Amino acid sequence: MTAHRQAATPTAAASGTWLLGDLPVRRIGFGAMRLPGRIAFDNASVADRARSIRVLRRAVELGVNHIDTAAFYFSALRSANELINTALAPYPDDLVIATKVGPRRDRAGAWATWARPDELRGDVEENLRQLGRDHLDVVNFRMNDRTSTDLAEYVGALAELRDAGLIRHIGVSDVDAERLAAAQKVTPIVCVQNRFGLGTVRPGDTELLRSCADQGIAFVPFFAIAGQGGHAGATGSTDSPAVRDIAAAHAVSPAQLRLAWTLHQGPNVLAIPGTGDPDHLAENVAAGALRLTPDELTALEQT
Repeated sequence: MTAHRQAATPTAAASGTWLLGDLPVRRIGFGAMRLPGRIAFDNASVADRARSIRVLRRAVELGVNHIDTAAFYFSALRSANELINTALAPYPDDLVIATKVGPRRDRAGAWATWARPDELRGDVEENLRQLGRDHLDVVNFRMNDRTSTDLAEYVGALAELRDAGLIRHIGVSDVDAERLAAAQKVTPIVCVQNRFGLGTVRPGDTELLRSCADQGIAFVPFFAIAGQGGHAGATGSTDSPAVRDIAAAHAVSPAQLRLAWTLHQGPNVLAIPGTGDPDHLAENVAAGALRLTPDELTALEQT
């Protein structure tokens, strides 16, 4: 009698790899935004600490070696960076932790003013302290309308911190092709973090993604699953019939299908889905093994 073998749990290795500068990472990573609370950026929403730590450790067990975080990811009682430190230090040699600077929140959790260029060192040092590291692998500068004219000053300030040994690589977030080019005049850029997902692609971002691939730059979408839900998360109410039908045909969830679609957009795309649920984590990682046909991709892009 032949014994039935249990199917192996897919790992992040199935998603392939890309370089963040000189750092190889698997294309399915992990976003830490939701670790501190069930609702992002809501100080009243506090996540279960033990479960958050368990999720982080399980992510690494499943082959995830790219974690995206920020010092402003916190709730009243939880800090994403400190959870990462508690769960994973001493850090695996191949683990790449990317953080971001620019936005600021006060102690009550309200959004404060954007950092000035001369304040970025303090923000970088705060990330270092919380993570328990002597350098940051990647620091992304998150832009907004108030900082667009000062972009050269911001990335220049980060370049000085890289030269001082506090940062290894620099990325930018929420930029278009023109702003990326402006940043590149100041310093090499290893990644672009933009809002990007099925049904939420901004004009010019598909071309920007492909241009980044040609230059060896990683394109790192945020809200790839949440879509229009943004910080509130995915609701599923906006999934098109094509999303639901193709997901059912592959026996996966619509969220997994959205992640798979994202990864199919280019070899330089690095997905960073976040969750505080161990089951959702395993589903997100498994999405990296899902292969879509050209006909399925066409059907999804027409929704």
